[in-house]
Amino acid sequence: MRTISILITFLFLSWLTCAPSWGSDNGDTYVREACSVTRYHDLCVHSLASFSHTAGRSPSKWARAGVSVTIGEAKNASQHLNKLKKDRIMRGRNRIALSDCIECFQDAIDNLHKSLGVLRKLDATNFDTQMGDLATWLSAALTDEDTCLDGFEDQSSKQVKMLHNQVSRVTYITSNALALANKLAAAGLGSLNGL
Repeated sequence: MRTISILITFLFLSWLTCAPSWGSDNGDTYVREACSVTRYHDLCVHSLASFSHTAGRSPSKWARAGVSVTIGEAKNASQHLNKLKKDRIMRGRNRIALSDCIECFQDAIDNLHKSLGVLRKLDATNFDTQMGDLATWLSAALTDEDTCLDGFEDQSSKQVKMLHNQVSRVTYITSNALALANKLAAAGLGSLNGL
């Protein structure tokens, strides 16, 4: 009886030691592999981890996920900017910069939606043109987001610092989405199997 008890304990402890590798799947591997081309790798892995099972090794699905997440982040930032304007927290030069920033973010969101539209309708016939459009619109969105911060240069109030942090996060996520789109373009037509 004691031998059986020791054997069961040993098997249980062995199972606990090995359980993470038994229970794990390729999800973590997939997202890390997809994000390997991005500049902000940890942010990419964190923001796209939930897509691991659905995207697998598909460059088109990772690009679509990257743009979808970017749209959500950009909309959140835009809502924050509009709230700052409505609450009249910023005055003078910062208020003018805030209005410009809101306009830049609306343009960025429009470009991101165009990008997502392309990714939803990829086809072999127009692939090169679609990839060109995608790169153009994602680059334009990134420029819009960067431009948003130009008016706040040399400003250091608490609100400006918070705004800068939030907008910077969106630019990092947009940069990652652009890298994923470039990976899709480099993968070429063969990557369209299993859209």
